[in-house]
Amino acid sequence: MSAVTATGGRAAGHPALAEDAVRRRLAVRYRRERRFRRLAVGAVGFALAALVVLLGDVVWKGWGAFLAAELELEIAFDPAVLGVAGGADAEDLAYADYSQLWKEALLARFPEAAAGRGARRELYALVSDGAAYRLQRMVEEDPSLLGTTRRVELPADDEVGLLLEGRLGGEAAGRFSERQHGWIERLRAAGVLGLGWNGFFLTSADSREPELAGVLGAAVGSLYALLVTLLVCLPLGVATAVYLEELAPRNRWTDLVEVNVNNLAAVPSIVFGLLGLAVFLGFFGMPRSAPLVGGLVLSLMTLPIVIIASRVAIQTVPPSIRQAAYGLGATRLQVIQHHVLPMAAPGILTGTILGLARALGETAPLLMIGMVAFVADTPEGPLEPATALPVQIFLWADSPERAFVENTSGAILVLLAVLFLINGTAVWLRRRAER
Repeated sequence: MSAVTATGGRAAGHPALAEDAVRRRLAVRYRRERRFRRLAVGAVGFALAALVVLLGDVVWKGWGAFLAAELELEIAFDPAVLGVAGGADAEDLAYADYSQLWKEALLARFPEAAAGRGARRELYALVSDGAAYRLQRMVEEDPSLLGTTRRVELPADDEVGLLLEGRLGGEAAGRFSERQHGWIERLRAAGVLGLGWNGFFLTSADSREPELAGVLGAAVGSLYALLVTLLVCLPLGVATAVYLEELAPRNRWTDLVEVNVNNLAAVPSIVFGLLGLAVFLGFFGMPRSAPLVGGLVLSLMTLPIVIIASRVAIQTVPPSIRQAAYGLGATRLQVIQHHVLPMAAPGILTGTILGLARALGETAPLLMIGMVAFVADTPEGPLEPATALPVQIFLWADSPERAFVENTSGAILVLLAVLFLINGTAVWLRRRAER
């Protein structure tokens, strides 16, 4: 007690010393705050810089996926070359040899290549295998083309596209012989070879040829899987959240359910893939590689997230709303239906859509149920074999061909665009529901 009195007496007797001590402590505190603020700003700046570098690298590698080399040729649709008669039916047109049409047109432009088999092989290597498919589709849609000559734009080989984009420099450009380089330069000088919009990338499914591969099949497969996920997660998740928050008694059973729901939200996604493989494919015998099974597996992964988000949204509803409704004679079901759920709708919708966005980017559970297969057709229903956008990116990233690097980055851009669209929809629905 005497020491405290003595200290107090010294402080009271020396106010200048006490004021200096306070100023020193304040100066140290302000320096720490400024240091912490600089560290925080630096961390945010570093994260933004890393994000810009990452997106810039993806955009730089992926813009070429939306471009393709196009070669314009004078195609003579000669029935004799196709091996069909004048009155050929649809079956004859389907089995005709359309590659001979563009080969003869290309030889007519470079007659010196007709001298040897090696020269012809090098010349034909400049054109994509998709050229025959394009000519076949034109003839099947309009059989009157037989016997006429038209200027047609045909897809060139993927390596030619990379060369035109400037991505085959140095040793990589040595993939073409001097003769092929000369032909390419002559075609470019004549204005019949150049880069154009790659319609295959957004309107076709997967292909072994990079210039013919597209993301439409994977996008449709992801759409079907997300639709199944939404139909399963939204009603079950909201009903579970309503039961736990509004109806369930507080006992050990509900505590156990809450703990398990929270734990399931942190389980690795590949575990849900193993569960789907054992239950949906092994026990129920559902079709492999189908979006229906993929959607059910993603539902198992997304359901805990929807439950937690819905419970948090219901908890934010003020108790006074419930008490006022009960005071007016409303039943518990009427209170939940007419007051609690409408006020919690913004949070429920936001949590559900963000859960779907996470499900859209998942790859591991879909790999376990076989959605990694090569599918060259766009699925027409949730029961047909399909793949998904993240799985398609995985497949292309594992391909050894250089042009698939562009397709991989292009598919990443498409996936990011879909995610931005989903997040924007969540924000719009939240604001609309709040109003």
